[in-house]
Amino acid sequence: MFNKQAAFLVVDDLEAMRQVTASQLRTLGVSNIVTANSAAEALRLLRKQKVDIVLSDWNMPGMTGLELLRTIRADTGLARLPFVMVTAEADRGRVAEAIASGVSGLLVKPYTAESLGARIEKALAPQLRPATPQQEQPLAVAPVPIPVAAPDAVADPATPVAEEPIRSTILVVDDAPANLHLLLNMFKDAYRVRVAQSGEKALEICQSDNPPDLVLLDIMMPGMDGFEVARRMREHPSSEIIPVIFVTAMTGNDARLKGLELGAVDFVTKPIDPEVLKPRVRNFLRYVELHKQLQASYDGMFETARLREDVERITRHDIKGPLAGVIGLVQSMTDDDTLNRKQQLEKLRMIEETALQVLNMINLSAELIKIETGSFKLDPQPVQIGDILRRIVKMSRASFAEKRITVAADIYEPDGRTVVQVLGDAMLCYSMFQNLIKNACEAAPENSRVTIAMADETPLRIVIQNKGAVPAEIRERFFDKFVTHNKQGGTGLGTYSAKLLAEAQYGTIALKVSDQENQTTITVTLPRYSGTIGR
Repeated sequence: MFNKQAAFLVVDDLEAMRQVTASQLRTLGVSNIVTANSAAEALRLLRKQKVDIVLSDWNMPGMTGLELLRTIRADTGLARLPFVMVTAEADRGRVAEAIASGVSGLLVKPYTAESLGARIEKALAPQLRPATPQQEQPLAVAPVPIPVAAPDAVADPATPVAEEPIRSTILVVDDAPANLHLLLNMFKDAYRVRVAQSGEKALEICQSDNPPDLVLLDIMMPGMDGFEVARRMREHPSSEIIPVIFVTAMTGNDARLKGLELGAVDFVTKPIDPEVLKPRVRNFLRYVELHKQLQASYDGMFETARLREDVERITRHDIKGPLAGVIGLVQSMTDDDTLNRKQQLEKLRMIEETALQVLNMINLSAELIKIETGSFKLDPQPVQIGDILRRIVKMSRASFAEKRITVAADIYEPDGRTVVQVLGDAMLCYSMFQNLIKNACEAAPENSRVTIAMADETPLRIVIQNKGAVPAEIRERFFDKFVTHNKQGGTGLGTYSAKLLAEAQYGTIALKVSDQENQTTITVTLPRYSGTIGR
């Protein structure tokens, strides 16, 4: 769960919405809450006091929530501030703008305290990513409230009930039992039906964590009438956009106009004609079902954008090693005037090979997206793993020459001529081992030794060892995304990328740390090629 001591800024032009959101936050255990009635006021507050997260409505007069988001992302002091946008927006193009602008989460109305808490937790997850316009966190699909049927519509508990899709829920509100009974029987076969005999009870249900999908609302009731129920529904995020159909004996234009001003979607007069009411309810519930899909749809858009950003960052991270090696080789050629032509050609070939590997890594980005989304299909081919390891070792020696690290390779070849092969993808193997060996060299202290050993086993086992023990606090999360520890410029993506690439080739990767020997060991296994291609 997120830190309850975090400071929240709630931005909404409607006072009732600010109060309700603050109340929901308090039910989640939050106490440090400030509010702003406009984006301009929010900016003034942000520049005066510390805030840990912003919850902002989208559509506000003057500066919109999207404009507020962009202003915050353009401010170097606020750029990393988590920002959750609250919206009923149904335009995917505008939602894509919010994602591209760096929103940390999207919360679609209507929402409950539970779904609010879920998005806050995601947005307040450790902010390990660089401050870029798209630093959003992954979103979980908001739980869909499971409506509770009225007692009249519940089957005998002794009777076995087969599982069925969750049906839409209608709330029928009328102080007359006969009208409740009529409407309940009219709709109970197609929908879940709840009933309320007072405006107060109806409002309690609508503003709960289990709101209905549609309300059939009588106007003339003792106590809180239907108009007041509709007005107060529009002041709560759980009920703000629930469609209301007034079902009433009032027939005057004034009543109809007042109902429409309060956001009613239709007006049906009594006595009720089922042939008129049923299709209207069915049509509005189709709209409700489409709106329910918005949160999942936007979560999918958000996740896709996040994956693309992560893959781009992994690619940028992965090419640093070989590029550093190329620079090292060029510098060594420039500084060493004793090299003969043969030695110069050898270094030039290494530079060419490494530059080609950089291009391959850039091409790898599309494959990484497929791996993360589960759509990658490996085309297994024999890979001369020894050649790949030797090339990476040579480049690592050049890249880390200043640290005076000995990078030693013990490549198993039974008779010096037979080539050991794995069954996988050469590009994936190169990127994986380049990451692991680079990380080992970075972690190793100066004047120490990094070893890469290949064991004669099936599956083939490659072991990478370096001095320097992985800190205890990150060992369990070593292969997770964005996990790093006091590493200058570290992104926490190298080992995560290596794990993805190992598993995509039906291999494994494991970490072993010895505090006594101050040593870290990474073991990778890959399927060994036995002369036939296939699993």
